[in-house]
Parts: sequence; C-alpha cells; structure tokens
Amino acid sequence: MIATLRGKPVAQRPDGLVLDVGGVGYLLQATPRALRRASGVGEVALETYLHVREDTLQLFGFADTAERELFELLLSVQGVGPKVALAIVSGSPPAELRRAIVLEDTACFEAIPGIGRKTAQRVVLELKEKLGAAPDAPASDGDAPHLVARDALVGLGYSVLEAEKALAQVDPDLPAEERVRLALRRAA
Repeated sequence: MIATLRGKPVAQRPDGLVLDVGGVGYLLQATPRALRRASGVGEVALETYLHVREDTLQLFGFADTAERELFELLLSVQGVGPKVALAIVSGSPPAELRRAIVLEDTACFEAIPGIGRKTAQRVVLELKEKLGAAPDAPASDGDAPHLVARDALVGLGYSVLEAEKALAQVDPDLPAEERVRLALRRAA
C-alpha cells in the first residue's frame, strides 16, 4: 500500500494531480484541500490510498490523515465506491461529515452531487456504529442550534453545503438566530 507521497506537483489535470516523486509521475485523484496544498509549492506531502481492481490501479490523494481515514470508512459502506467516497470527502471537512453521521443528518450527504437518499441513509446507518456512537443517542444541546440555524438558511434558499460553510464561519456558541444573522451578514 502506498500510504503517503512527497514530491513536486508538476500538473493539475481534469483527472487529477500529477506528483513527481523521484522522477516518477504519480496521477492522484485528489480532494480540493489536497489540491490547494499542492498549489504553488515546490514540494508537498499528501496522504494517499491505492485502490486496486482487476483492471486498474487508482491512487487517491488527501490533505491529511482525517480525510484519508474517512475515505476508507466510506469504502466499507455497501454501494459506495472510490468515486462516491471521494465526492463525499471533498464536500465538507471530515469533522463536519463525522458530526453529520453521528447526528444522522442525511441531508448533508444528499446535498452532494451523485448521492441519493438511499446512499445517504446507508452511509449514516453503517458508519454511525463504526464511529462508536450509541444508536439511540440524541443530539447534544450544542448540535440543536446548529441544525436549527442550518435549516433556517436552507429555508432561505441556501443549499445544505452552502449553509454549512456559512455557519462554519460563525461562533458555534451563539444561539441559532444569531448564527443565522451573522451568516447572512457575512454572505452579503
């Protein structure tokens, strides 16, 4: 298994990032965070995952261990292949995706292109146990205002991902109404 690669980013193509490691160019399908880390630097180290199939070898690149670990967890879900797993990991930071799994927030996954309701439900159902959350655990008091604020922004026309990104920039200790107000102010 190729766990990490350190090398010189030589090209960003539509099908991925080419990383020159000791004179060998590796093509990595990478997350947006990994692509940003590789942009404009002389050398970069990326976490990787080698997906082996009968007819192909695919190398995936990640900005950090958290992205790679979540990608590997997603591959264990029935019906989720490497392209879907990469799309999910590329959609939001790993901590947000883990939070969505624990809170059974399927809307967060359904907002990702290519992810339908059944796949989102399978991701939540199968990974909630693997992340160690009690199946009947209610959302914590800190999570409820976040979900209320996110749902309010979605009601105002934001996509789930846009709402999550807007709320990531405001103080999580504020009440839901204040979070929405600040998120709208920053977007304007």
